Amino acid sequence: MSPPSSPAVSPTLPLAAPSEERADNRHGILCMVLGMSLFTLNDAIGKWLVEIYPVPMILAVRGAASMLILAPLIIRAGPVKVFRVAKPLAHLTRVVLIALEVALFFLSVRALPLADVMTIYMAAPLFVTALSVPLLGEKVGARRWSAVGVGFVGVLLVLRPTGDVISWGAMAALAGSLTFAFTLILTRSLRGTGALSMVSLQTLGIGLAGAAVAPFVWIPPTPVHLALLAVLGVVAVVGHVLINRSLAVSPAAVVVPYQYSSLVWAMALGWLVWNDVPDAWVLSGAALIIASGLFVFHREQRAAPVPSVSSEAGAG
Repeated sequence: MSPPSSPAVSPTLPLAAPSEERADNRHGILCMVLGMSLFTLNDAIGKWLVEIYPVPMILAVRGAASMLILAPLIIRAGPVKVFRVAKPLAHLTRVVLIALEVALFFLSVRALPLADVMTIYMAAPLFVTALSVPLLGEKVGARRWSAVGVGFVGVLLVLRPTGDVISWGAMAALAGSLTFAFTLILTRSLRGTGALSMVSLQTLGIGLAGAAVAPFVWIPPTPVHLALLAVLGVVAVVGHVLINRSLAVSPAAVVVPYQYSSLVWAMALGWLVWNDVPDAWVLSGAALIIASGLFVFHREQRAAPVPSVSSEAGAG
């Protein structure tokens, strides 16, 4: 899914009374569910618009709208402080990967139902687990490797194990999911960067990438369509805020599983807008991917030395 790509690290919170903790958890869960629903709505709007307008144009207008929302925050924090970051080459690489991933997402939803694409994108955390061994030197036990294997079986089910040639839309979704996984891995090395810097850099980068090509493919939008193109950027920023808030007030182990609620929203919107109903292959694949993803997350939480997490859930 054109998932949110800003790291949101949950701080270590002081001990609270059980009633306060339950209230915080309800608050965190609500923020996570709302954030994921907004990202899914964003993806649905994008799927509808990409059938009319070229991807670079969507990226350019979306990026401009997002930057207008972020501008007051950037000015208050200080533009130099926001955009002057350590490891500039790593940040540039991350921005390029995010722009590529978002473009692949929009290309894939042009050809496939929204729920199918988002199911394939849910395999990104499994790709991260597999790639963290050669790229980060992390150790993955037999149980997590087994879960990754089960998740990849789920991906194959979504891709249709019929022997036919896999569609270009499915290949674009798979490439987007893998690109998103590389983005997540790279982000692990940039954890010290503030959330505003990460979001601002990626938003600016996506907008500039689209603006570089948009003049050559520009289609004059109607006022309604122009407003919807701008909504893509506004909703993405609000979704980031909600997910960051969710991870700030509640433990990651409580709220991160609710990221999978995006698939429910995707199925509902796909049925309401395009009359798409996921078939048995997609539902079976989604079940395996979600189950394996939750298992891997649970094992990583148990192995984590401190109660924090960097979450990069799903963005349009």
